[in-house]
Amino acid sequence: MDFNLAEHSHRRFNPLNGEWILVSPHRSKRPWQGQVEKNQPETKPEYDEKCYLCPGNTRAGGKQNPEYKETFVFTNDFAALTIDVPDGKLNRDNLMIAEADKGTCRVICFSPRHDLTLPEMEVGDIRKVVNLWCDEYETLGKQEAINYIQIFENKGAVMGCSNPHPHGQIWAQNIVPAEPAKETNQQLAYWQTNNRSLLGDYLQLELKEKDRIIFENEHFAVLVPFWATWPFETMIVSKRHFQNLLQMTDSEKNAYAAIIKEITIRYDNLFEVSFPYSAGIHQSPTDGEDHPEWHFHMHFYPPLLRSASVKKFMVGYEMLGNPQRDITAEFSAEKLRSLSNIHYKNQ
Repeated sequence: MDFNLAEHSHRRFNPLNGEWILVSPHRSKRPWQGQVEKNQPETKPEYDEKCYLCPGNTRAGGKQNPEYKETFVFTNDFAALTIDVPDGKLNRDNLMIAEADKGTCRVICFSPRHDLTLPEMEVGDIRKVVNLWCDEYETLGKQEAINYIQIFENKGAVMGCSNPHPHGQIWAQNIVPAEPAKETNQQLAYWQTNNRSLLGDYLQLELKEKDRIIFENEHFAVLVPFWATWPFETMIVSKRHFQNLLQMTDSEKNAYAAIIKEITIRYDNLFEVSFPYSAGIHQSPTDGEDHPEWHFHMHFYPPLLRSASVKKFMVGYEMLGNPQRDITAEFSAEKLRSLSNIHYKNQ
């Protein structure tokens, strides 16, 4: 019997974080069997007087939003990180260890319209979001106390999003968080050995094989990583090797906005629902170092598995052993690749 990735249980290695995932394709011979429910479409107004992110409204902290017409950014009224934390450490026998962590948290409203999400916005308006990400990365990164800037979006109540108004967040802090730190170490080791970008080489392999590529444009590709954990996890990878948002050309910013719109449209089209996910940009730290090993990319981690109501949970073996998935990355890529790039509401 010849070993077959599509048939036999196996482990896949994630070179970005140095960890493994168990893949069990034989458990999903017919992964789409059974009823596929669709949620009732939710109708939202363009403006919600009760929404604390809509233009002109008062936020929970008592501050009033301006009558913004495009994007809007402000410091989170209930931030998880604050910049005025005094320095301090605790160490008891190297078993109880703690240290001060300082930073700031920003909220970015993508649009003044309450009823839109990224896939329903125009590419030009998403480009304005990209511009604001660039501005915030530059401004926050100049602060001496800020060594990493995590830009992310939680979309949907299932991902802990408490407000449906289109928005994302930025957490900037004085340390490099665990996941970017793993990626820094793995990319640096590859760079030192090969003098090339880990993701640059990986993308060339994916573009050659095509099995997990969903689509591409002149400057970026969207793919299901070979080592994907979530059922329809994807990653946007830049074709040119650069480290962060500030190194993008104008043409790359336009292409980046366009590819964000297209992948989020396909997500919505998968189950004809406003598709939930956590997405975030991974880029070089702002610690004053060059970081030539870093290669710009963006992760999308969606929880839905077989329908708008069937979710993937990390339980049992996955919490106590390591992550596991049934449907393969290749199956997920083919499913997403086959979807229309026209939003289902407009079809």
